[in-house]
Amino acid sequence: MTEALKEKIIKVCKQKMQQKGDNVGLSFYAFFANKNDNPELLMEAATWWIQTHKLDHFEKAKKVLYLVL
Repeated sequence: MTEALKEKIIKVCKQKMQQKGDNVGLSFYAFFANKNDNPELLMEAATWWIQTHKLDHFEKAKKVLYLVL
């Protein structure tokens, strides 16, 4: 995982948890704007989420953060 993706995941997970609590769920799309402006990073996130960790479409931000750290 690139450092850029790791930093983005950490930032978004912490932000979502702060806004909505520790039990908030998210998908890997939460790390990207609605416009696909970085397809390489999106594919890296999808590969990490789906192939590497076999995560469901929605997972708890707390779990995702744990996996990244």
